[in-house]
Amino acid sequence: MKGKNLRVTDTRPNIIALRLDASFFFERAVRSLDRNHYDKALKYFRKAVEYEPDNPVNHCNMAGILSEMGDYQGSNEVLESVLQNVSPSMTECYFYMANNYANMEQFEAAETALVTYLEEDEEGHFLEEAEDMMELLYYELNRPTKLNRIKARQGAVEHDQARLLLEEGKFAQAAKLLEKISGDQPDLLAARNNLALSYYYMGMFEKAKGTILRVLQDDPGNLHALCNLAIFYQNEGGGPHLDVLLESLAVIVPFQQDQVFKLGTTMGIMGRHEEAYKHFRRLLKDSGNKTDASLYHYAAVAASNTGRYEEAERLWQQVKKLDPASETPRFYLSRLHELRSRSKPMEKLSYHYHLPFDEQFKLWEKYGSRNVPEEMKKDPLVRSSFFWALRHGDDATKSQVIQALTLIGDEEVREALGLLLADTTQAPALREQARAALQDMDASRMPAHALVSAGQPGEQPLEQRTAAADPQIQAVLDKAFSVMGKRYDIARQNDLKDLWFEYLDRISPEGFSIQHVEGWAAALEYLTAKMHHTRATYREIADRYGISVSTVSRYARQIDSVCGIKQKIAQRFPSFTEKV
Repeated sequence: MKGKNLRVTDTRPNIIALRLDASFFFERAVRSLDRNHYDKALKYFRKAVEYEPDNPVNHCNMAGILSEMGDYQGSNEVLESVLQNVSPSMTECYFYMANNYANMEQFEAAETALVTYLEEDEEGHFLEEAEDMMELLYYELNRPTKLNRIKARQGAVEHDQARLLLEEGKFAQAAKLLEKISGDQPDLLAARNNLALSYYYMGMFEKAKGTILRVLQDDPGNLHALCNLAIFYQNEGGGPHLDVLLESLAVIVPFQQDQVFKLGTTMGIMGRHEEAYKHFRRLLKDSGNKTDASLYHYAAVAASNTGRYEEAERLWQQVKKLDPASETPRFYLSRLHELRSRSKPMEKLSYHYHLPFDEQFKLWEKYGSRNVPEEMKKDPLVRSSFFWALRHGDDATKSQVIQALTLIGDEEVREALGLLLADTTQAPALREQARAALQDMDASRMPAHALVSAGQPGEQPLEQRTAAADPQIQAVLDKAFSVMGKRYDIARQNDLKDLWFEYLDRISPEGFSIQHVEGWAAALEYLTAKMHHTRATYREIADRYGISVSTVSRYARQIDSVCGIKQKIAQRFPSFTEKV
C-alpha cells in the first residue's frame, strides 16, 4: 500500500465526567422521592448538605424527609440547627416544627412554634395552613391561641380587637386602639373606616366625617366609606350631596357578603327600603346565613317597611325559632298583629336588632332595677342607643338613660357620665343626677369580701345562702377575689360571683362538697375573662393559682357543661363594622 499513509483514529468512547455537587445529589434525591425510596432520598439530601452546608434549603429538604419517615424529633433538630447556625431569618422553619410537634401530640410546643411563625414571618406563605392548625390546637387544648399579631397581616389582630370593642359598645376604647393602628398603618383603610364609626357613635360628628373624607381621598370607590359618609350626611340633615351619593349607591351590586350587608343596612337607614330588602334577601339565599337570627330580622324590617307584611311575619317567626330568648321578634309580631287587626299600616321600623328605645326602658322596668339580664346590659346595640341618647336626647330622655346606665356601671358608663357632669351646658338637675349615679357606683367599689357578704338589696345574704352547704363554697370566692386582685373591676367580680351561684343553683348544692378550692376559683376566673372577651389561657390562670393546666380545664368544662358559657359567648350578631 505504497503512497498511502495510515490514519490512526481515537477509538475511545466519549466520556462525560460526573460533576458531583449539591445539585447532582438534589436531583438524585428528587428521583428517589418520586419512586417512594425515602431512605435513598435522605442519603442524597444529606450529601447535598455536605456539599453546600450554608444552603438552608438543603437542610429543610432533609428535615422534610425525616418528617415523612416519622422521625419528627430528628426533623425538628435539623430545623433548630437551621435557625441557630445557618439562617435565623428562615422563619418558615417554625411552621415545619409546629407540624412535627403536632404529629408528636406535643400540642403546647406546637402552639409555641406556630405563634412564633405567625408573629415573625413576613411572607405568610403558610397562613391558610396555619389557620387550620390553630383550629386543631383550639380543639386539643380547649382554648384559643394567644396571638399578639400576624406579621404578614400587620395590624389584623389589633384591628380585630378594636372591632370587638366597637361591637361591644366600648367606643372610647375602640377609638384609642384604632387611632394607634391608623397612625402605624395608614394604608389599612378598614381601621380608618371603623375609627370614623367609633367617633360617630360617640357623637363626634365632625371628626367622624373628616376621617371618612380622608379615606375617600385615598380610595374614592371604598364602599364602606361611601356608606358611612351617607349616614354622616343624613345626620347633617341631608341635601344634594346625600341625594347624589344615594343614587350612586343604589346601582351598586356588591359581590362580597360583608359589603352586601353593609350596603343593605345603609340603604335601610337611609329610607331606601326596597333596595335594602333586595340586599337582605340576597344574603338569606346563601346557606351559610340560614341560622343568623339578626339577618332574618333585618329582612323582616325591610319587608315590613315595604308593605310586605305576610313576608315580614314569616321572617319574624323564623327569628323566634332561631333566637327563642329574644324579646325582639315577639314585640314586632305582636305589634304587627295589632296594627293589621285594625287595618293600619305598620310604622317605619329601625334596622337595629333590638327593641325600640321606649320599649327597652319598659322592659328594664319589667325586670326590675336589679334583675336586668346581663346579656341585655352588654348588648352593644342597646348600649349604643343609650350613649347616643345621653348626648343627643332631650332632658327627660337623658334622665331615663342615666338611670339605665347606672345599672350597667362599667368604665364606659363612668366615662360617659363624667363627660356629662363636666359639661356646664347641661341642665343642673341632669348633672346632679350624673354626680349621684357616679357616687353610687363608687360606693359599690367595696372590698371583694364585703361585696360578696352584702349581696344585692332584697337578696338573701351570702352567708345564709351557703350556711346549709359546704363552707368551702365561700372559700372559692375568697380565693378567686384574692388572686384576681385589682386586675378585675367590680363588674367582673360580680359576674364571677353570679356565675358561681348560677352553677350551684343548677346542680342543687345540698350535699355538694368542694374538694379543690383553687381549681374551682381558677375555672371561674378563666370563664369570667372569656365572658368579657379578655385574653386568658389555661396556662396563665393555672400559674396564678399554682395548679396544673388540666385541673383548670377540667373544672372550667364542668361549669361550662352546666351553664353553657361558650355557647353564650358564641351568640354574637353580625357587625356593621368593616373587616380587614
